[in-house]
This record gives sequence, C-alpha cells and structure tokens, in this order.
Amino acid sequence: MVAVEELWPASLAESWDTVGPVVGRPERKVKRIMFAVDPTLEVVADAVARGTDLLITHHPLLLRPVNSVAATGFKGEAVHLLIESGCALLTAHTNADSAIGGVSDVLADIFGLTDTQPLAPSKDGLPEEGIGRVGMLPEPLQLHEFASRVFSAMPAVAGGVRVAGERAGIVRKVAVCGGAGDSLFDAVRAAEADVYVTADLRHHPASEAREAALNGKPYLIDVSHFASEWLWLPTAAESLKNVLQDLGHEVEVGVSAINTDPWDFILTP
Repeated sequence: MVAVEELWPASLAESWDTVGPVVGRPERKVKRIMFAVDPTLEVVADAVARGTDLLITHHPLLLRPVNSVAATGFKGEAVHLLIESGCALLTAHTNADSAIGGVSDVLADIFGLTDTQPLAPSKDGLPEEGIGRVGMLPEPLQLHEFASRVFSAMPAVAGGVRVAGERAGIVRKVAVCGGAGDSLFDAVRAAEADVYVTADLRHHPASEAREAALNGKPYLIDVSHFASEWLWLPTAAESLKNVLQDLGHEVEVGVSAINTDPWDFILTP
C-alpha cells in the first residue's frame, strides 16, 4: 500500500472516483501481483487460477454504491471469488491517469512526444500531474502518418482507430488522454493542439469539436478505451516491482493477457 500510494497518490483521484483497496486483508502476505484494465469475472478467475495474491485494476469494480454483493450477479460473484480465494483487489484509476508516469504519460512517451504538460492540471498535485498530456513531436508528421503510429502502438482490438481530419494535414503539437476524454475539448483547444488522441468519442462532442475547429484543427483520433489504458500496465507493473524491491520485497509482478475490450468484430465499408 505504501508503494502504491507513492506511485499513484489517492489525492490525485477525481472527486467522483473510487480508488484504493476493494477486497483484502492488509496484513496478508503478497507474493504475486497481477495488473489488468478491468476487474471482469474472467480476469478475476484467471488471477485466482494463477495464484495471484493481489489484483490491481485500472477500472473500479464498485464505482457506484451498492446494496448487495450477493453472488447472484457477476460483480457479487467476483467479490466472492476474490475473498474465498484470498486474492485482494485494488483500484488505481484517475489517480493513475494523473500521476507522473501514469496512463497519459505512457501514451505520450509511446507516441514520441516531448516537453509534455498536463491538459488539466491536478489541483492537489505537482505541476506535472493532471489529466491528459500535451506535447510536441520531434518533427512534423502528416496526419495519416501519425495515425499509423498510434494504430501500430495499440494492442489489437476490433474497433481499430478512427480519424477525423485531412489525411495530409500537418501535426506537430499533440494532445492525448487515456480512456474517455471528450470532456477535455476546451483544454485541447486552449493548448492549440493539432491533433487529439483519446477514446470513446461520442457523436455529438466529436461533431461539435469539428464544427468549432480552427482551420480544421484539432484533428481527432479515436482509439479503444481498453487499448489506450492497457499500454500503461507493463510500465505500472515494472514501476511497482522496482519500488517494492527498493523496500526490500521480492514480489512477482505481471500483466493479465486477457483482452477485456467489449467488442469482438467490426464491419467496415
């Protein structure tokens, strides 16, 4: 818990979010840790089958208040399976989005951005912490070239990558936000980004962003929610392992191989 708080402070979480321990006894020993994006029943069962002592997921299992965790539904079944198997569950969500080295920092690094700054700085964090990132490409790219870079970086999912903008348009300043980021359009425009990479772009916010665009910018690149956040998992696992080793603990830390993107296939023209 000390290591997790050091890496992804709970104070960075958004006010609506629920982060931290969900299931588990603090005094239990931990030898195996697994990271995953979603605490689906399949992920939980796989973690238990692998002898995992602590499952750390990006998305919360219980984001909203509940009146029952009876094993009559998939969430209650997950809670029972975790407790009965002695596997703890911990969530690092918007605190892991905002933290240095978090989800959006990883995206910015993978896309080759430099001189990055938060799109929405955290009220309770360092100047480098906050939701989303905006930075510069070392050299200008055409939109289709940059979109190909984004596509190549993502794990394979059914939805692929959707792009709005002139294929040959030039991009240099890039804004990114792992997960659903259509609430940050004002910040993206204020940053004068040439292109915005995020997930779950809904019709109306995307349409309005294109209508409000200046000279067609910012261009939009819409990726899978799961894929954009999965990229953080290997970095998170390595970071936690390093901190634990510095604290004198030898712990096996891995990443779930289960694809929890909800879509299975797509039809295109």
